[in-house]
Amino acid sequence: MRVLEEEIVLGSLHPRERLIEDDLMRRFTLKRHAAREVLAELARRGLVERRKHIGCEVKAFSVQEVKELYQLRELLEAEAARTLPLPLAPEDLEQLKSIQRQHDRAVADGDPRGVFHTNLRFHETLFGFCHNGVLLRAIQEYARQTHAIRFGSLVNPDYRERARDEHWAMITALEEGRRDELVRLCRDHLAPSRDAYLTATRHLSRHDAFTG
Repeated sequence: MRVLEEEIVLGSLHPRERLIEDDLMRRFTLKRHAAREVLAELARRGLVERRKHIGCEVKAFSVQEVKELYQLRELLEAEAARTLPLPLAPEDLEQLKSIQRQHDRAVADGDPRGVFHTNLRFHETLFGFCHNGVLLRAIQEYARQTHAIRFGSLVNPDYRERARDEHWAMITALEEGRRDELVRLCRDHLAPSRDAYLTATRHLSRHDAFTG
């Protein structure tokens, strides 16, 4: 299932692309019940959706859904940034820097898969320092719900480099105790993946209009 999740996140599988049980059975040597469970788990994670008379498709988000999800993520992550202890403890800073160095290597290597996973670790670790378990779980849940929205930024080298630079800016703000700057960075950091998805959606709609 991790392979399919990565393919959706990295754009190898596109919004509205069908996922067929028989194909999964052949590709991954699965029994039918196992293929169905994979699709069910992807649906629980918000990566695919079942449509009547069509079957399972990679989830396609409406413009309104994207905007609402990201508005909520901005609220949650900005609130976490407002409650983080500043300046962050040296051992916590070093943990975050170690993860970011891994992210740097993935960006330098042009490795979108590595960028995706190290980015997740960076943010889970960062917001974990707020010591509010309920808030952290909410952040993780809505970040997971937007996994399928991120492909436009993950596959673009400019976006990957921008995210890398913003991570280091967050670390500097944590180190220097600049809370207002940290809150702003956390909020602004979400915009590129949202905007890239909306741009891709507009292009796809135009293409469908011309070819339909």
